[in-house]
Amino acid sequence: MIIEVCVDSVESAIAAQNGGADRVELCDNLIEGGTTPSDGAIAVARERLSIKLHVIIRPRGGDFCYSELEFEIMKRDILRCKELQADGVVIGILTPDGDIDIPRSRELVELARPLQVTFHRAFDMARDAYQALEDVIAIGADRLLTSGQEPSVIEGLDLISELVQRAGDRIGIMPGCGTERNMKKAVVLSGAHEFHVTGFGTVESPMRYRNPRIYMGGALYPPEYARQVTDAAKIRELRQHAQ
Repeated sequence: MIIEVCVDSVESAIAAQNGGADRVELCDNLIEGGTTPSDGAIAVARERLSIKLHVIIRPRGGDFCYSELEFEIMKRDILRCKELQADGVVIGILTPDGDIDIPRSRELVELARPLQVTFHRAFDMARDAYQALEDVIAIGADRLLTSGQEPSVIEGLDLISELVQRAGDRIGIMPGCGTERNMKKAVVLSGAHEFHVTGFGTVESPMRYRNPRIYMGGALYPPEYARQVTDAAKIRELRQHAQ
């Protein structure tokens, strides 16, 4: 069994390695499902890890339908991952109709080679799981990360098992297991050989002085299909007020 641990810091990546992980998926901003980490985080992780290092290529949270500008960012990030000697990248692009964006996904896979490529849980937002599986195979990805189009692998286990059967040896299916309980059931029933897990604990801040009136983050659970973007008109209005 191959165990991949999803992490959002180099510290967590080292802990995953120390705990026996075979591979880490390095992300930032896990509250939004993970976005591309900084060059610095990738570089230091590469220096400190002897296990495989895969990096998520996701320019923002929210949906997986990207503009041309965002697509260009994704390509640049893949090139940087190659320069920084990552072992793989993790991608996912959908069309507005909920299908796999085959041309752009294939372009990213080809750009990434010889790195490994995982297609992430954008798959779980796809309209037709079986067609999406064939499309992910067609773009040349090495594996598919999925919770079976459900909130957890336990709820999605029937679909995951079917995907494993349909995929055969054409692509690896990697259930996103999360908890120890889910992992045990997924190993027994899914037929998969790679598993994507987390294992977080709480670390207390070293700060002795604390200001309880201020919180630096936004909403704890941002809407999946709505996101904040800059409004040019509001910026112009702010500029006028600043003059």
